[in-house]
Amino acid sequence: MWNETRGSSTVVDRVTVGQGVWQESPLVGADALLKAHQAGSPKAFRLSERPFLQLVNVRGDTRDAAFVQAVQSVIGCAPPDKPNTTARGNGHDMLWLGPDEWLVRSLTAHDAARPAPLEAKLRDAFKGAFAAAVDIGSGYTVLEIDGPRTRDVLSRGCPLDLHPKVFGEGQCAQSHYFKASLTLVPLGGDRFELIIRRSFADYFVKIMLDAAEPLLA
Repeated sequence: MWNETRGSSTVVDRVTVGQGVWQESPLVGADALLKAHQAGSPKAFRLSERPFLQLVNVRGDTRDAAFVQAVQSVIGCAPPDKPNTTARGNGHDMLWLGPDEWLVRSLTAHDAARPAPLEAKLRDAFKGAFAAAVDIGSGYTVLEIDGPRTRDVLSRGCPLDLHPKVFGEGQCAQSHYFKASLTLVPLGGDRFELIIRRSFADYFVKIMLDAAEPLLA
């Protein structure tokens, strides 16, 4: 959402992207619900947003040495070629989405006043290679969930086998939670990151907190 005025204090984040213009988290519609959830300092299950991470969709062929070298020069790692795995680079990680498709994600928020710096670096590196980089950060947000009941909450709406021996750190998977699509990334222990489409974000938070409520009583 783009907002030209300052609103009241919220738990969702905003950043300045121009004179009098703010970029606002897509969770603004679930602000009151998030406030109530976070005010309770929940220990069994906690949900929060990691807003404004850079997200870039990358297409290429790992059999092309020029493509692999270009990715390594920017990200600091080669694209993972094993299905549903991740690779960690210098301040970024790379998630396998398909045989020729990956999601590159920054590990920290970027300065939103700068136009898609990661996409620009990748596109420059890909010159002359059969590859593409498209910034998709404005169309998604990243949520983090943690706590000993996290897998129970996820299991209420996600069909994946979430046992840590089956699905653990270094892996990723595309799935859904009830009616919302997501990319799920285990971070070790009970922590997960969820990459959610902007259009699903408000619904996702509401349905996840509703699903969690009876498990936390």
